[in-house]
Amino acid sequence: MAQVIAFVPLASVALLAFIMIVLIGFFIARMRQPWNRLAPNAFIADIYRQILRLGFMVCGLVVALDIMGATALLSTILGAAGIIGLAIGFAVKDTVENFIASIMLSIRQPFRSNDTIEIGGDTGKVIRLTSRATILLSFDGNHIRIPNATVFKSRIVNFSRNDERRFKFSLGLAPETDFVDAQRIALEKLQELPFVLGTPAPAVWIDEIGDSTISITCTGWIEQHKSSLVAARGESIRLVKLALEKADVQMPEPTYRVLSPSLAKLASAEESVTDGMYKELARDADIREESQVSMDVDAVTDAALEQIVDAERKETEDGDLLRREAPEE
Repeated sequence: MAQVIAFVPLASVALLAFIMIVLIGFFIARMRQPWNRLAPNAFIADIYRQILRLGFMVCGLVVALDIMGATALLSTILGAAGIIGLAIGFAVKDTVENFIASIMLSIRQPFRSNDTIEIGGDTGKVIRLTSRATILLSFDGNHIRIPNATVFKSRIVNFSRNDERRFKFSLGLAPETDFVDAQRIALEKLQELPFVLGTPAPAVWIDEIGDSTISITCTGWIEQHKSSLVAARGESIRLVKLALEKADVQMPEPTYRVLSPSLAKLASAEESVTDGMYKELARDADIREESQVSMDVDAVTDAALEQIVDAERKETEDGDLLRREAPEE
């Protein structure tokens, strides 16, 4: 009993030293200026604070045990902590991997808010990057939550990094077509479109041979922050098709026929009538629609999605790790 009473003052001094050291560590961690300047974002600054608090707690424990002369106990505690830490590390491997990926993504910033990106087959606009996941808004209006560990290891396609973006489509033409002339017609029509950029220039080439057609591929570039990629592509297909039909370039559908000799002449006559009707309808459509070049290819849908993203970001701004002023990868 006397030894316990004699040990109380020493234990009190050790406890007081532990509390003082821990309080100093917590006070320094609560300061904003040093950590906000050292860290690239709030998430990293909070990690610095947590490490500092833990370091001061360990330091306080070491000083307290040293005051009481329990250095042997200190070695036992550190050894046990190492074993426990190793076991916990294996148990929460996925969580730790996700946490480290969040740190790396918040530092590297491979995308910004409102960027259109593709990650592992999922495409959408970036809403925010949290300490656990990357949140996307799909073009159908759905939220896509992807763990940061998956994001960090996946191939990230950022469609918004460059202002210029290319659209592409293919048209199947009849094998007897003069393809040099068809390429010229398609290219001239693309060059005439007001929303298609001159540099990089549009292009047309023969792509592949099908069962009953030979395909040509047409490409053009737009300023995606001014024009909608989907609308520009659709309008280009419509007008290039009309231009080819006006030049009597046939775009036949795949057909499969089984004919007996007695029906061959009748089928040939029907085919000539059908071709004549096709050409007549194409000319009528050309007269009505060729001059009606739609200028409504503005990125209205993208702007509406950006407004939704901005509204959601305002509601959860504190948990977002994406900052415009942060360095970009």
